[in-house]
Amino acid sequence: MREITSIAPGRTCLFGDHQDYLGLPIIACAINRHITLKAIENNSTNFNINLPNINQKRTININHKVLNLEKEDFFISTLKVLNRYNCIPNNGFNIEITGTIPINAGTSSSSALVVSWVHFLLKAFGPKELLTPESISQLAFESEVLEFNNPGGKMDQFSIGLGNIIYLETGNNFSYQVLQAPLTGLIMAESGVPKETLGLLKKLKEKSWKAITEVQKNIKYFKIEEAKIENLEMYLSFLTEDLKPYLEAAIGNYNVTKEALLEFKKEKLDMNKIGDLMNQHHHYLKNFLKITVPKIDDMINAAINAGALGAKIVGSGGGGSIAVLSPRNKEAHIIKAILNAGAKDAYSVSVDKGASVSEINLFK
Repeated sequence: MREITSIAPGRTCLFGDHQDYLGLPIIACAINRHITLKAIENNSTNFNINLPNINQKRTININHKVLNLEKEDFFISTLKVLNRYNCIPNNGFNIEITGTIPINAGTSSSSALVVSWVHFLLKAFGPKELLTPESISQLAFESEVLEFNNPGGKMDQFSIGLGNIIYLETGNNFSYQVLQAPLTGLIMAESGVPKETLGLLKKLKEKSWKAITEVQKNIKYFKIEEAKIENLEMYLSFLTEDLKPYLEAAIGNYNVTKEALLEFKKEKLDMNKIGDLMNQHHHYLKNFLKITVPKIDDMINAAINAGALGAKIVGSGGGGSIAVLSPRNKEAHIIKAILNAGAKDAYSVSVDKGASVSEINLFK
């Protein structure tokens, strides 16, 4: 009888929010908040799933054939995707899933759940050659995004699956780099305002691509990944007023991310520069894409006024969380200020090594 434990961290986007659906790069890191899936073989044909944090239970028969996939049923979508890769369950497990990642707060609790589920299924049923960080991340992306035709990109799944700080090229020439620069002083703070995801992402993606398409009508070979910020005024001259903010945000955020990559590659990380770039990134997210809400604005202002080097909203927006960069030994002071501004919670986090899975045999 086997016991399998699959653990997946949350993630925060440092640079590149609302960039991956445009095929533009991001810089993100896994954080030491986790989803933990513990599964014990039960000699049945059922997955008996207990989710005590949300007071839910679920039973899935391993022989069940899905005719209609319900919205955001990631357990079933993952089984469907992995079936295509010859991962075929042949016995049941009693499964308990717990977590320390806040739900609906912009730190990818759902993606961590999917990564942990993918990791468990591959460990339990193979094929073993898919048990690599890259494959697990890709399969989680297929299960969470492609299977539902959702508008998201690959940032969440690959940040969680690969761990550490990563630079991710999300376009057609998909690739990633693990950045070794030690990042300290990272704080996450939850607004308590549920974030909007699918609706907001869909709207912003459509508007951004419409702006890009309009420029392409005037500049035949224009590509957003080759856009130069010094040519911004020319690009904007081809757009109606309602589309200008989306193109300016795309190019501005892209430029900020490229600058941040150069900083992360230096021998000594300039924390002041990283913080300044975070502030620039937030400027585009707040003032051009308009994804913040008053409580998020209050939390950001409180963090900066308390001495933070940088602060930004994280994720799709409309609520959720912020990421804050603190100088050494000022974390407690900044956390107190954020809480006083109305945050639901705020805490220091560190960069996590990424998803992992282990197995032991019980009652040998």
